[in-house]
Amino acid sequence: MEKVIIKKMREIEAEENVKVIFAVESGSRAWGFESNDSDYDVRFVYIRKIEDYLKLDSVRDVIEWQLDDTLDINGWDLQKAMRLAYKGNPVFFEWLNSTKFYYADANIFPNLKETCEKYFLPKKALYHYWHMGNRNLKEYLQGDSVKLKKYFYALRPVWAAQWIGKYLTIPPVSFNELKEEFCPKELNDIIQDLLERKINSDESDMIPPIKVF
Repeated sequence: MEKVIIKKMREIEAEENVKVIFAVESGSRAWGFESNDSDYDVRFVYIRKIEDYLKLDSVRDVIEWQLDDTLDINGWDLQKAMRLAYKGNPVFFEWLNSTKFYYADANIFPNLKETCEKYFLPKKALYHYWHMGNRNLKEYLQGDSVKLKKYFYALRPVWAAQWIGKYLTIPPVSFNELKEEFCPKELNDIIQDLLERKINSDESDMIPPIKVF
């Protein structure tokens, strides 16, 4: 699949007349708890030619390339990405620190990452992750049966918030790294079992609620 995705990046560059700066995995495959049928959430940042930025009519700053059962590909213009970084957007910092890179321009990406990460806002990011985790807990884990994947969509952001509260730095993208840092010992075996079941299941698989949550 990696070769397919890299080929897609080249197609985007040719058809949209842009240069892709970097392309990463951003969903469950980056977090480390993908299922058998998880799609590929590919995110990229691109830059247009100088003359495009000088036009009176602004050029669209998003490219939505593909959305189907296998691939979800979309990207942001560099200007949009940097504006969001300046505002401390947590999602973009996850892109910059993804566990899976499909491509990164060696001449541009390191400086881009270093520059953008100066604008990480711990308070804003902590609120973002804490709110997300609590929302997922209340909305998805309270019924008679729940989607297995929703446990991870609740745990990961809560642990990311804890990381920020402890270190005041960008949290790891990897679920396992957060788990090793913050998972209570009495829950470790339960969560490890859930993780193994998640990896060997389908996205829609349901399980009875686990009372410890």
